[in-house]
Amino acid sequence: MPYSQAFGDHFYCRADGRLECGHVFLGGNGLPGRWTPGGDFAIGELGFGTGLNLCETWRQWRAARPADSSLHFVSFERFPLSRDAIDRALAHWPEIDAQRQTLTAHWPKDAASRDTITLRLDEQTRLTVVCGPALERLTTSGLVFDAWYLDGFAPSRNPDMWSAELMAQVFAHTRSDGTFATYAAAGFVRRNLVAAGFAVERRPGFAGKREMLCGRRP
Repeated sequence: MPYSQAFGDHFYCRADGRLECGHVFLGGNGLPGRWTPGGDFAIGELGFGTGLNLCETWRQWRAARPADSSLHFVSFERFPLSRDAIDRALAHWPEIDAQRQTLTAHWPKDAASRDTITLRLDEQTRLTVVCGPALERLTTSGLVFDAWYLDGFAPSRNPDMWSAELMAQVFAHTRSDGTFATYAAAGFVRRNLVAAGFAVERRPGFAGKREMLCGRRP
């Protein structure tokens, strides 16, 4: 179970991080149902971590993607992990073994010193990891997204990743009718998302967690 010494928190749910990804991030954003033929779909993520959300999303994308469509998965990560750390963490799930092998085969050895990591995962899937402070890098980004995975460490341990300023930038970089989902349900997180302009909905959380949040940009 990967654990961040910097933030004093685990990288994902201890029950089953892969199933949590499906429940919270894909389900909360209405995926794969929103993937349409001939369309380009962009997912933004706060916190790449071990790459688990990418791999599970990519697995489901490969199973359901329409012809002539593309997925661009863009994650904002301040402290990229090493190839070996990612490989060890993802080896827990045989369901994403093919995705793990491809990701780690292409992951740069000098990831920690990179400004941006860009990988072509297959003919319809791209990954970009934008390295550095999320607020700074997102503010200067020209990208806009159809869906967001808000997956920073727990708000109590990493409040900067859930700040009003960052949520406002998430909103500014979301298409009209674009969506977000997060496992977090802290009051200040919900208030910051509402203040940014999102219509926010509470839903049952994963593995006994009472609530999660999702919503859309009107």
